[in-house]
Amino acid sequence: MKFNTILFIAILSVSVSFGQKRLADKFFKNYAYIKATELYQKAYDKGDDSKHVLTRLGDCYYNNSNVSEAAKWYNLALEKYGDIESEYIYKFIQTQRSLGKFDEASRWLQILNKRQSSDSRFYVSGDKLTIYNELSSTDEIYVIVKNLSINSEYSDFGSTIYDNTFYFASTRNQEGKKYKWNDQPFLDLYETTFTQKDSLITFSGAKLLNASNINSDLHEASIAITNDGTTMYFTRDNVNKKNRANYDKEGTNHLKIYRATKVNGSWENIEELSINDDVFSTGHPALSPDNKNLYFVSDREGGIGATDIYVVTINEDGSLGEPENLGADINTEGREMFPFVAKDSTLYFSSDGHLNIGLLDIFKSNYLKTGETEVINLGAPYNSGKDDFAFFINSDSRKGFFSSNREDGKGDDDIYSFEQYTCTQMIIGVVYNDETLSPIEGAVVQKIDATGKVLEEQTTDASGSYSFTIDCDEEYTILGRKEDYKDDTKVIATNADPDREYQADLHLIPLIKNDQIVINPIFFDFDKWNIRTDAQYELENIVDVLREHPKMVIKIESHTDSRGSNRYNRKLSDRRAKSTRDYLLSRGIAPERIESAIGYGENQLINECEDGIRCSEEKHQENRRSYFYILKY
Repeated sequence: MKFNTILFIAILSVSVSFGQKRLADKFFKNYAYIKATELYQKAYDKGDDSKHVLTRLGDCYYNNSNVSEAAKWYNLALEKYGDIESEYIYKFIQTQRSLGKFDEASRWLQILNKRQSSDSRFYVSGDKLTIYNELSSTDEIYVIVKNLSINSEYSDFGSTIYDNTFYFASTRNQEGKKYKWNDQPFLDLYETTFTQKDSLITFSGAKLLNASNINSDLHEASIAITNDGTTMYFTRDNVNKKNRANYDKEGTNHLKIYRATKVNGSWENIEELSINDDVFSTGHPALSPDNKNLYFVSDREGGIGATDIYVVTINEDGSLGEPENLGADINTEGREMFPFVAKDSTLYFSSDGHLNIGLLDIFKSNYLKTGETEVINLGAPYNSGKDDFAFFINSDSRKGFFSSNREDGKGDDDIYSFEQYTCTQMIIGVVYNDETLSPIEGAVVQKIDATGKVLEEQTTDASGSYSFTIDCDEEYTILGRKEDYKDDTKVIATNADPDREYQADLHLIPLIKNDQIVINPIFFDFDKWNIRTDAQYELENIVDVLREHPKMVIKIESHTDSRGSNRYNRKLSDRRAKSTRDYLLSRGIAPERIESAIGYGENQLINECEDGIRCSEEKHQENRRSYFYILKY
């Protein structure tokens, strides 16, 4: 007997938990995450630690931006289930980053990479033609690209900014020595004062940078300047003390990185860095945001490809540590060149070894920030079918420069400015009482994205108005709710037209009318009195009203259709009334707040389906209903 009792309790618990999960799922689907959280939590407290419950609890908190709680539930799911979907691993990683737990995020990212999930966010999938088309397309890309007025008919590239000075390399000095490989002048470094107001950039004219000190008869290019503006790193051909080319045994003149310091407004004290050598090239310097690390490109022995990106520590006394290759996550068998590290530590570089749409493309990576191994092709309009390189961006303003020899330029290489912007639109609306059509003050309106995440929330004023800024080419759900009203939602699919405005009025149906709490009919299956999931969903409106008004007392009336005897129907409806009452009690409503729960059988039909009248099942269903009368309010 004892064993049977324990077994019955176990089965009952599973049944109740399953019903609560179904009900919670219904609220989750309708973005009611607080209610869904409560119900999933109740299922969990009853012993249901299924993957579905754990991950849904994580999603409820994640979509409401409560990352600490989301992390807790995702972590429970990850610890318990080895076959957890990659979607939840990804979300858990996101929570760890948000909480500053970068080591944990990195560990799970490695696990995720090993799994190679089919989710396109984790690795590139699909045929190459599709990938090329996607990278080449500018659909839903909001970037303004302009060819700079400073460009000449010759080669101009690279861009470094310090204060209001713009530095770049150019072959425009036609009076200088010619480079016999292409019969063009050697590259020199130039500077110009520039101003930028909105999208308009103006230059004061370009001049050679410290012609006698920095620029030689050979190539100079690629500048990096320290935060204090006192030290400059630049690339130059290997030269001797007389500024003449130094060649190796095979007659090749390699690149080297030099350092200069600013003295009374002039770049002086030029010195060669210890990482250079006469038998390989070292160039394209870039500094970390804190100026403690120098990134550069080299074809030295032991690399992975034709040219690789390396990093070396800059010691406090100016000396350098041992160079380290950034590894196979960044470097390929091809060419990696022109590194740049933004203020937010994002690494940008050019490569012809990673998947590209033509010659050198510009890529970015979070490798330096988080250890992520994914390398992302920036795609069009930054990249073209030609060489695209020397990327520079201000992380704060989202403006920057890159160089390219793409078609329709002014010269061999040109410098282009870019400005990233967000294509935005507006959703405006008024929240109305659906019966009186009067605006509702104090209604909460939420903006929810296509994944179900709550992005923003507003409370309406006396006019019932709300407004949200939204992105182009996205889908949003607008949800309105207020105590004693039923929720209303509107789905808005935006297009690509900037500044478009969408009208989305919401109509909330009052739950309290006269002396009743009015909800959609509580339907029962024929000859049954159990509370179905759809009925539970509606009864939660009763729960909400009673919780909002802790002194409210109600009575419940239930009714049946005409099929069956009067006596049987009265008993059936009474069971239904008491099942309804018991559900409310199970949700924490005190017994004294439900004065009575009475069934009236078939005595109060609401349509013509009396005994002897043929009616459809839908018509009979209308009579199987419950009412909730307010006795004290």
